[in-house]
Amino acid sequence: MLIAMANLSNARKLGILARTAAQQAGRSRTFGALWKGARAAASHWGRILHQLWLEVTGFVFLALAAIGALSGVREYTRYRAHNAGPDRVLVAIVFTLMFAWFGMTSFWRVRRKR
Repeated sequence: MLIAMANLSNARKLGILARTAAQQAGRSRTFGALWKGARAAASHWGRILHQLWLEVTGFVFLALAAIGALSGVREYTRYRAHNAGPDRVLVAIVFTLMFAWFGMTSFWRVRRKR
């Protein structure tokens, strides 16, 4: 029990020391300038990474839509040859339209953010 109180006391002392050091650093013009520069750089890189994320996901969705379109063509030829029902063609069309919409809206969001 005595050891736990000693650790708590040291932890409290370290907390006070850290808080005091942070207050002193906050008063420093150099630290303030570095902090503002780091925040500006992080904000800039965050916007760039978000734009990249939207473009990559848009490309992936459009690629999936292209795969769905190819599948739709294949299912349609099977349907015309009376080897498949219309439900498979409908599923391929809905899949293609849905993923094309996701891909296009992702690119539209990138364009709107610029």
